[in-house]
Amino acid sequence: MVTRDIRLWPHAVLTQTCAPASLNDPDLDGLIEDLFDTMYHAKGRVLAAPQIGVTKRVFVVDVTWKDGIRDPRAFINPQITETAGDTVFMDEQCLSIPDTPMPVARPEAVQLRWANRDGGLETAPFDGILARCIQHELDHLNGTVIFDHQSPEVRAELEVAYAP
Repeated sequence: MVTRDIRLWPHAVLTQTCAPASLNDPDLDGLIEDLFDTMYHAKGRVLAAPQIGVTKRVFVVDVTWKDGIRDPRAFINPQITETAGDTVFMDEQCLSIPDTPMPVARPEAVQLRWANRDGGLETAPFDGILARCIQHELDHLNGTVIFDHQSPEVRAELEVAYAP
């Protein structure tokens, strides 16, 4: 497949709400493969379609590949159906806002519903780093970036420090 360019903030595509992906789209498998190829090439653990300029509700995750354990997962039209646990602040990084970690508060656990690559619907609970990554990528599908989780004052400082 193809390694695509990652859109960097403040690219307009990063602020758009993505449309549902059609499970009958003949380009869907290629998009997912491109997302994985681009994510691995960029040394990331997650990547959403808008980060490569595609406004479809698709993201990929492989949080353990850097530890030598491949566990690639593709999520099509995902939605959180439930959250659980404490809200935890943790620094997050983003391939679209490189080298600019910032604290984000998120629930510890989520229940997610999504379509898989075969078109079947799945529901499963996720916690820990995987839950955090899922929430981060869902933000991308909704046109939200980690800057949007900051207070206006902190955001202004971070934007100046980032300035691509």
